[in-house]
Amino acid sequence: MVVEVLRLGHRGERDKRISTHVALTARALGADKIIFTCEDNHVRESVNRIVENWGGDFKFEVVDSWKSYVKRFKENNGIVVHLTMYGENINKTIDNIKENIKTDKNIIIIIGAEKVPKEAYELADYNISIGNQPHSEVAAIAIFLDRLFEGETLYRDYDDAKIKVMPSKKEKFVILEK
Repeated sequence: MVVEVLRLGHRGERDKRISTHVALTARALGADKIIFTCEDNHVRESVNRIVENWGGDFKFEVVDSWKSYVKRFKENNGIVVHLTMYGENINKTIDNIKENIKTDKNIIIIIGAEKVPKEAYELADYNISIGNQPHSEVAAIAIFLDRLFEGETLYRDYDDAKIKVMPSKKEKFVILEK
């Protein structure tokens, strides 16, 4: 299974920090790729620097037409999940999503920065709410991926990592590879 995150509505200077956090959270919790609808070199460079130092094969990609991308994704047997405050309760739908992707399907998760177009709701196989109170897209992607992977991505290591953190009760324990 490949997990992609589609970030709709990135607003340049205003959103570069939160969008970077969305990308890093997606990577840390098991996604394989983040897709933007506009180029942002700051976010791209931050993601590339993290991947270079911390390892893995996480990708940053920009697409011209998010709708065309999502339609092609669906045509290739993909599942589309849109995270929104207005969707179905994650606690009642996550098992169904996991069951649906067991059959070798990939998943794309849509998250918005601003008002999400109606087409995102219509293209989604699942419109999922992560609670019914205002919160950030960073929290939404973190909770969804943690539920999807059942916590198994929290402490994974990458063979190509230059930096690794070892859990420790009382101190910072970092391994620097050369």
